Amino acid sequence: MSGRPTLDSLLLESGALRPEQVEQANQLARSKSLPLERAILTLRLADEEVVYTALAKASGMPFANPAKAKIAPEVLGKVPKDQIQQNQALPILIKDGRLYVAVDDPLKTYVADHFSFLAGMEVRCALAPPGALKEAIRKALGGGESRAATAAGTAKPGAVEDADAPIIRLVQKTVDEALAGRASDIHVEPFESRIRVRYRIDGVLREKTSLDKALLGPLTSRIKIMAAMDIAEKRKPQDGRIEFRSAEGRAIDIRTSVLPGNHGETIVMRLLDKERNLLSLEDLGFVGEDHDRFQRILKRPNGIFLVTGPTGSGKTTTLYAALRQLNRPDVKIITAEDPVEFDIAGINQCQVKAGIGLSFARILRAMLRQAPNIILVGEIRDRETAEIAVQAALTGHLVFSTLHTNDAPSAITRLVDIGVKPFLVAAAVQAVMAQRLLRVLCPKCKEPYQASTAELRTLGVTEAPGGVRLHRAVGCDACEQSGYRGRKGIFELMEMDTTLRDLTFRQEPTLRLAEAARTAGGMHTLFEDGVRKVLGGTTTAEELLRVTASA
Repeated sequence: MSGRPTLDSLLLESGALRPEQVEQANQLARSKSLPLERAILTLRLADEEVVYTALAKASGMPFANPAKAKIAPEVLGKVPKDQIQQNQALPILIKDGRLYVAVDDPLKTYVADHFSFLAGMEVRCALAPPGALKEAIRKALGGGESRAATAAGTAKPGAVEDADAPIIRLVQKTVDEALAGRASDIHVEPFESRIRVRYRIDGVLREKTSLDKALLGPLTSRIKIMAAMDIAEKRKPQDGRIEFRSAEGRAIDIRTSVLPGNHGETIVMRLLDKERNLLSLEDLGFVGEDHDRFQRILKRPNGIFLVTGPTGSGKTTTLYAALRQLNRPDVKIITAEDPVEFDIAGINQCQVKAGIGLSFARILRAMLRQAPNIILVGEIRDRETAEIAVQAALTGHLVFSTLHTNDAPSAITRLVDIGVKPFLVAAAVQAVMAQRLLRVLCPKCKEPYQASTAELRTLGVTEAPGGVRLHRAVGCDACEQSGYRGRKGIFELMEMDTTLRDLTFRQEPTLRLAEAARTAGGMHTLFEDGVRKVLGGTTTAEELLRVTASA
């Protein structure tokens, strides 16, 4: 602990705020996930300079008001103008061989390392009021040059963009629009004469807009800068991360991937809303007998529970739902994830960082020294991780993880193929659940109809005397004419019993395991669970066949 006073205590001591005002600001900060200083300014409870003077003291940083400073040209010239604009950080003073740089956020001290490299000298950050800093940057760089460079809607290489430049607004608008439309990722794809922008909504890509090809350079550069990528590197794939603040003030983590193509660089941005409400198992569509069996499995003190399926099938969401149910004050839960998709209070979450050797296996080894009751390993990718997970399960820990297999029985043979001995797999695994996500019919426009004999035969359903009513997708404004809104899961839960353990030990093929799981274990396949949801009016037969065709 540093022993420094907090921002609210300093503002109370100075008389700048009253206790009820501090409580009001704290409530807004918690509800909107805002820093306290921004909440205070949003409510207009105190002057910006007063708040940031106290914040600088609370953060152990010097305070600077660049609006009142006369910045020497040689100081400004220490850092390229485009880097000043991109980082929203302004060199203001050279003193005792140090360059002081004004920033508007105490967490922005990473700028010091970046500017130190550019300036060739030691850099120290000083905290400045955001409004004063923005105005000082505009004056220092020349607002007229910025607007002239971007007036045509494109940015020339090296041109200074001000905070309202069209490219910056375009990126902000694109992400905000994707979030409002419930998109999971954004695809920016250049072609010969245009840029196609698509959103993945409910697991299906939809084209949203087409941009002029001239925007590709500035658009790519802007996204690369936000994701801390090398803007000069256009020949190799790059990965990065953007910490984005939505129009509503929510913190969004954007995992960004850039891949060179023959018409330019293709960009995919995966949107992770850490403040999104986590779903329960019932919300996911997990009900009935399988739900009851799953609840029994969760009460076991040890063993491995695996969730399988392709990327984007909701595996992580299911595991989080299970962890939330198990999260109690008397239970210690540790996770190793790549990436950490949601923040859950009361759970110790670790981020995999391959660049420094912090792999799933290494985190898992360290976890076991922390005496946890429950462990979540984001994914079992290799033999080392699998073997440590098995040993953890056999030494009294409940282990949750995911695998990429098409169905539940295949997970058993997959573990053996990775290199885990069959007798260890048989002893450690308690259950495996495969899953997929089906689009749900829009409740405002779905339409009932009498199913044909051919449809019922495809679904494996016996025709009833009065016929069987199914529902079809129609399309309306609420679902953007798609006929679907939201998704629910279909599940295939295989609980290990004596018969399955014996078959696993003897390395019987997947088909034999599946047959035994259905006859002795009461396992319902993904397709069978999907048929129940089709008959219940949740989705359509076409959607079920689309999703399970490869299962």
